[in-house]
Amino acid sequence: MDIKDRIEYSAIVDRKPLKLPDGGRLIVWPVVNLEEWVPTEPLPRRILTPPGDTIHVPDIPNWCWSEYGMRIGIWRIMEVLREFNIKPTVSMNATVVDVYPRVAMACLEDEWEFMGHSYVQKPMYLLENEAEEIQKTVDKLKAYCGYKPRGWMGPGLTQTERTPELLVDAGVEYTADWILDDQPCKVNTDSGPLYSIPYTTELNDIPIMLLQQHKSSMLYERTMEYFETVYEEGADNVRVMTVSVHPYIHGVPHRIKYFRRIFEELSKKPGVVFMTGEEILDWYLEAQ
Repeated sequence: MDIKDRIEYSAIVDRKPLKLPDGGRLIVWPVVNLEEWVPTEPLPRRILTPPGDTIHVPDIPNWCWSEYGMRIGIWRIMEVLREFNIKPTVSMNATVVDVYPRVAMACLEDEWEFMGHSYVQKPMYLLENEAEEIQKTVDKLKAYCGYKPRGWMGPGLTQTERTPELLVDAGVEYTADWILDDQPCKVNTDSGPLYSIPYTTELNDIPIMLLQQHKSSMLYERTMEYFETVYEEGADNVRVMTVSVHPYIHGVPHRIKYFRRIFEELSKKPGVVFMTGEEILDWYLEAQ
């Protein structure tokens, strides 16, 4: 199916307004990304390049960069979310439950929503058997958390031409990969409907901190500037604002205070509602 056939064009100004109860006007969707970086393979990202910018395995310094997030950073992020009683969606490689059982158990105990993020951190188009990897991910997370994950995010938001059908075939109901709207929308597939829940690279710490190399406070600053617009617009037609972080990026000492400040300020705003991905999906389907 052609990409443009998957999602019908819809101008926000032509839509029937979406509403929230009790004067709600903006949904905030916090997403925490937990990944396994396999040290015996080339790593997904690098913060430090070796002399000559070559790729070498094992890549000890860059693997350790990610590992810091799972040993130290994630606990800072969890502490912030607990402080404000916010339950995020955790976008998780399925192997995290085996490789980092202490982290996975903490997510389960805090009642975070589990969302599939493939089996390991590798682009979907490099998988030998995409259907098998999706089904393995769903089955493993279901066996661990006790329910089938309703949502999916491809590593790096990657897809193939078959991904939407394979997700529906595996029982997935929503995806975060289609970053084209401030409201949910339907993704057409030959296997039945899939729904896109608004995700964004604008408030994601990978592009902000690693690619654009902004100062430590930039996720906070950009979030609040982004908030001003969608909060005002949400008075007439509810918007979704996603804030997405990785523990090896925002769980570090010089950024965690800005992560906390985001939720401290948003929690005080009237009409702001924090939801998980599945809660957003249920609200949207009921609104339809």
